[in-house]
Formats: sequence, C-alpha cells, structure tokens
Amino acid sequence: MAGIAYDIDIAAWAQEQSRLLRAGRFDILDIEHIAEEIEDVSKSEQRELASRMAVLLAHLLKWQFQPERRGNSWRRTIIAQRKEIAYHLEEAPSLKAKLTDARWFDMVWSKALAQAASETGLDVFPEVCPWVTDEILGQEFWPG
Repeated sequence: MAGIAYDIDIAAWAQEQSRLLRAGRFDILDIEHIAEEIEDVSKSEQRELASRMAVLLAHLLKWQFQPERRGNSWRRTIIAQRKEIAYHLEEAPSLKAKLTDARWFDMVWSKALAQAASETGLDVFPEVCPWVTDEILGQEFWPG
C-alpha cells in the first residue's frame, strides 16, 4: 500500500490514489478504501436526491394545506427543487429507480411530513403521498 494513510488525511490519500491510478501503479493502491469511497459516492448521490425530494414534498404539502401563506419564496423553492432533481437525474440516470422504490419513497415521505409539520405546526397531512411522481416533478403541477 502507498504512503499516505486513509484515516490520517483523506484528501491527501485521495490525491495520492488518483496519481497512482494514472501512473498504472495498481500494485500499491489502497483497493479496499478506494472501493469504499466509490460506494460512498453512490450513497451520497442517493442522499442528495432524497434530501431534495423531501424538501420539494414538504413545500408541496405547505402549498396545498396553507393556501393563505403561498408566496414567491415557496414557489421559487418548489421550482428550484424540481430543476435540481431533474438535473440530478440527468447526471445520474440510475437514480430514477429510487423514485419507484416504495421503501425509499416511504422514507422520503416521512422526512417531508416531519419537515412540513415542524414548519407549519399542522398535523393534517396525509400518511401516504397523494401525488404520483410525474405530478411531483412536473413544472405545471401545483396542488390545491
């Protein structure tokens, strides 16, 4: 294995590993940690998508259940999250499968419910998402 320890300075370790890869020095690569880091990239992308979906869903809930508070700030957040999610799915098309994964979506919906309840003080939100993915991500959809 090469000289810089993964658990001492990950940034320096990553630079060294990329240099070794480019130099074809496969014999001294830190294969186990490289594999972990590659897996972490996928997990990070999934967390990013989940976070953006939860924010979007929470704002759609607030939009529907607090019509008197609708404003440009919520509108901009909804539009921005939809664009960010679309871009994210373009950059990592394999993540589209998450949108149809019931377990993943349930976790995202739970986060959205908690966020919306925390921000509004309301406890009237549906336990199951009332919208389909095309509506949620569609630029023309505005609930209520």
